[in-house]
Amino acid sequence: MQLEHLPRDFELARPVLQTIEQAGFEAYFVGGSVRDTILGKKIHDVDIATSAYPDEIKHLFKRTVDTGIDHGTVMILDHGTGYETTTFRSESTYTDFRRPDHVTFVRSLREDLKRRDFTINALAMRENGEVIDLFDGLADLKNRQIRAVGDPQERFHEDALRMMRAVRFASQLDFDIVPATLTAMADHANLLAKIAVERTQVELLKLFTGQTPQRGLNAMLKTQLWRYCPGFDHQEAALTHLAQRLTTGVSGEVAAWALLSLSFGLDHEQTTQFLKHWKTSNQVATDVQAVAVAAQALMTQPLDAWQLYRCGANRVPIANEVAVILGAPDRAKQLTEAIAALPIQQKRDVALTGKDLMQAGVQPGPQLGQILATLERQVVMGVVANDREALLAQAQTLN
Repeated sequence: MQLEHLPRDFELARPVLQTIEQAGFEAYFVGGSVRDTILGKKIHDVDIATSAYPDEIKHLFKRTVDTGIDHGTVMILDHGTGYETTTFRSESTYTDFRRPDHVTFVRSLREDLKRRDFTINALAMRENGEVIDLFDGLADLKNRQIRAVGDPQERFHEDALRMMRAVRFASQLDFDIVPATLTAMADHANLLAKIAVERTQVELLKLFTGQTPQRGLNAMLKTQLWRYCPGFDHQEAALTHLAQRLTTGVSGEVAAWALLSLSFGLDHEQTTQFLKHWKTSNQVATDVQAVAVAAQALMTQPLDAWQLYRCGANRVPIANEVAVILGAPDRAKQLTEAIAALPIQQKRDVALTGKDLMQAGVQPGPQLGQILATLERQVVMGVVANDREALLAQAQTLN
């Protein structure tokens, strides 16, 4: 295949390949950027594979960074852009089911491509747009399917994370996983337990935000991968039901975790523990809890002013998204209008401070905090106007 019109990112990187080739080495664009260009999708990172060894690359370019030199990867800096450039390599055994024990640099493109995960990711492209397809990746792209390179049993035994990458690509690309690859995933599903949860989390979230999460989740169910995800125990029925509803991707990780929390029927403390197992950030955990509470309420009725305020303007659309996926009516317009109509959007908008209360004679201590909290809620609910004098008068009735 010859690609006539290359994305600008490739055009900018052409001089890098030309410099390597003029020195007598081979160099190709590889990986997801080639795949996505053929699919007509926007590309993100341009990666290069070459027959030149790292020291030879460093000799050819003035500015390089050793990003993974033990594995043959050097970042070439050219006109403000970095290009990860990796020497063709073959790999040894993978005793940790994730990374090769050691790599051997080689001069053969075929040797390099045959160690890759899937045929659609084992495509290479010359700087002139000619696609090199040694493992029928183009046919798999045309047929919209995911197939392991070579023996799928070997590929997943080498690197168990590849199984999560398979279900992620099924979602992102809306592709089927071919039967032999799916069978090998089922045979090796237990190895996912040996992968760092942070790695699994990345792939799971990409699955949820992909084109058709339904495909990815169904593949996890078929292969039993779900059993080796933290906190997914005994949730096969919930995941099956969720897969039926997830026909399009969610907006982000907060929506994904909130969906799982509600689908699994987790309470506040259980959700906290679930998110700890997945090692989410504290901010994400806070957002998920707020969204889950609001989405649960939206399942039966619109949110009142206090519920809207507690959820927060930035999280209410996510709560509505989650509730709609779970079967609630879409209240997006109504919620947007209700948020705009709130007297205040955050605590600091209250027209009275603790200092004002102390000047009015309220003693410092727990009672002062309770009065401020009550006034905040009353302002939100429209009981009292957000006016300093009105709030001072109301505070006197509470003191």
